[in-house]
Parts: sequence; C-alpha cells; structure tokens
Amino acid sequence: MSRRAAPHRGTDVHYGDSDSATESADDRPSKTQLKQKSHDLQTLGVALAALSDERLATIDMPESLRDAIEEFRKTRTHEGKRRQMQYVGKLMRGADEELLREAVAEATLGSAQYSLALHEAEQWRLALINDDDAMTRWLSAHPSTDSQQLRSLVRAARRDAAGLPPEARQPKSFRELFQFIRPMLAT
Repeated sequence: MSRRAAPHRGTDVHYGDSDSATESADDRPSKTQLKQKSHDLQTLGVALAALSDERLATIDMPESLRDAIEEFRKTRTHEGKRRQMQYVGKLMRGADEELLREAVAEATLGSAQYSLALHEAEQWRLALINDDDAMTRWLSAHPSTDSQQLRSLVRAARRDAAGLPPEARQPKSFRELFQFIRPMLAT
C-alpha cells in the first residue's frame, strides 16, 4: 500500500498567478453592492410608475420596460407588485439609468415649481385683499397688468370678505382674482 502525501496544513498551493486573481476579484462589485444597485433600480422604477401617463409617454425607454411598468400599475396584490417591480428593475439594467433619473427629477421639480407658483399667487391674493400698499407693489413688479381690472377684482374680493368668516365668503371674486394673478406670475 502506498500512501500519498497530503499537503501540510498552512502551506499554500498555487495554481497560477495569485496577483491577477486578486485584482480581478477586486474589480468586481460585491454581492452587497449588486443588491443595493438592484434596490436602487427598483426604487427608480416605482418613481417612474408614479408619473402621469403623459410624462411617462415622453420618456425614451425600451418598450419592454414601458410594458412592464404598465403591468406594475395594473397589478393589485402586494406580492404581485413586488415581483413585477423586480422584473422592472431587471429590465432597467439595460436602459439608460441617467436619462430615467433625469426624467423623474424633472417631473418632481416641475410639480414643485408649480406648487410654489400657486403658493405665491395665493400670498399675493391675500396681500392685495388685506393691504392697500400691496397694489402698488404688484403694479411696480408687474407693470403690464391691467390696473383697472385688478382694482375692480380686489374691490369685489374685499366687499365679499368684509366682516365675514372665511367659510361664509363668496368664492367667486376670490377665484377670479386668483385666476387673474396666477398667469402673470408665470411670465
């Protein structure tokens, strides 16, 4: 009987150049990094699915991804949504991620700017109704305003607001003043 000599513990057996094996392992992303990237793509997919149909239609993406997002929107069960979003994340690996992120950011920024403009118009409306100096400030900031129409709308809103609690006021004059102010703030 002959016995083979087993390598001693602690001795390294080299099957090739160990430096190149170490370098290639360092270049690859870790499993944790891959999972994080996958979760990020799924989060982006949820944000895309939350966009309106009009906004989603304007984004340049593969048709398979568009179809998968539409299917995600139709899915009702939690598990079905989870699995469909995993599929969307997989399809997004082949899409231009930066383009999709920019589209979501633009949509989010656009709605934030719209909300900001509405708040600004509301503040101007309240100032015009409550403060006589606000009319002067408005006309100096927006010289192209039809001052007669603005004065008429402010008078009507003040008349409606005279001594009445907010829930008893007539909304027509407030609404007309708001609709007159809002387009001028956009320019």
